[in-house]
Amino acid sequence: MSAPLYNKEILRLAAKAPAAERLAAPRATVEKRSPVCGSRVTVDVDVDADGRISDIGMLVRACALGQASAALMADHAVGRSAAELAEARDALTNWLTGAGPVPDWPGLAIFEPALPHSARHASIRLAFEAVAEAAAAAATGADRAAA
Repeated sequence: MSAPLYNKEILRLAAKAPAAERLAAPRATVEKRSPVCGSRVTVDVDVDADGRISDIGMLVRACALGQASAALMADHAVGRSAAELAEARDALTNWLTGAGPVPDWPGLAIFEPALPHSARHASIRLAFEAVAEAAAAAATGADRAAA
């Protein structure tokens, strides 16, 4: 028997997702939407002099999987560079598609029950895609919003 898609840990993380904690004056903002399920994540970031995330804000309108993923991203993004965040995004994408191991990001293994549900992958990736893009934009000084 397979594990339930919405397990206790996913629901716990979803409940603590940053639903509407935006930054007042972010260096960069990126919005990502899933055309499959309609989930949406808006990410604001500030970076320090070394280009590492110093503050993060999010507006999350997603299913429990997207909310849980956003919570994991928000919990561990501060201090990471744009390159590290892009690497995490790519590793997550590879893992979800069966092309790689569980990413080296705290807590992502809880999404293992979602692996056979490809329609759910976009929602899980949203926060990682938005943060990686926002960090890259902030590090280069290009504030942009993307869908």
